[in-house]
Parts: sequence; C-alpha cells; structure tokens
Amino acid sequence: MTARLGITVWAVWGLALLGVPRVVAHDLKLVGPVGNALLVFVPIAVWAAVVLWKRVPNPFVTLLAVGAAYGVLLGLAHQLFWARAFGGEPPHLGGNLAGALSPAAEGLVLRAFSLGSSLVTGLAVGAAVGAAAWLISRIVPGFRPRPRR
Repeated sequence: MTARLGITVWAVWGLALLGVPRVVAHDLKLVGPVGNALLVFVPIAVWAAVVLWKRVPNPFVTLLAVGAAYGVLLGLAHQLFWARAFGGEPPHLGGNLAGALSPAAEGLVLRAFSLGSSLVTGLAVGAAVGAAAWLISRIVPGFRPRPRR
C-alpha cells in the first residue's frame, strides 16, 4: 500500500489524527470561531503539504485515504462525546418520524446516521484537499510525483 499511496499506513492515520482535536473542541464547545477555524484549516494544510513534499504518486488517492481514516476517527469521536455534545439531552427524530420508534431504536438510528455522515464528511474533505493537491502537483514542477521505479 505504501507504494500506491506514497506514504505508510501509519502516516495516513497520523495525518488523520491531526483533525481529531477540532472534533473534540467542537463537541465539547471548547473554542470559539477563530480557534475552530484554525483547528479546521491547519490540519488539512498539513495534509496537502505532506503529500506535496513527499511527491506521492497521486495526491488525490493518498488524501482520499487520509480522509477515509479521518472520517472513521470523526465518527468515533462523535460517538464518544455524544452525550456531552447534546448537553445530556439526546437528539430526537422529528417530523413524521417523531415518536415512531422506541427511544433506544431512535438513538441507534441517529447514531448510525451520525457515523455515516462522519464517513462521508471525511471522504469529502479528503477528496477536496486531494483534488487541490493533485492540481498543484501538476502545475508546480517541484511538486510533480516522482517517477515510479
């Protein structure tokens, strides 16, 4: 996998872990807008910088993998801080689904959708940053991928 991604699996997870402090800070309401913005944009800038510096074979694929790992960590963190994020009062289904399920089933549905949403978010962030890094690697000669041996 290292040959395809240009970085180790450990590096993929290490880069993904850079995004976890924002999840924790957001769920526990520890930072304001400026702190949150820094916790959002600094990790993804580091993601792009690493793949460009390493001159990976395909920045898009590499950062899609990082985004997938980030999505898993995002989902796990949201599950871990679920009660605190909602102030002890769990969310409820609304509209036509309000009261249609038992509280346990409703909680399971909401948590499942939260986990799925986290995975999609991670993949979307990885794809967006990967597309930007891929474009930069094609435009700037010093960041072009190394030829494969």
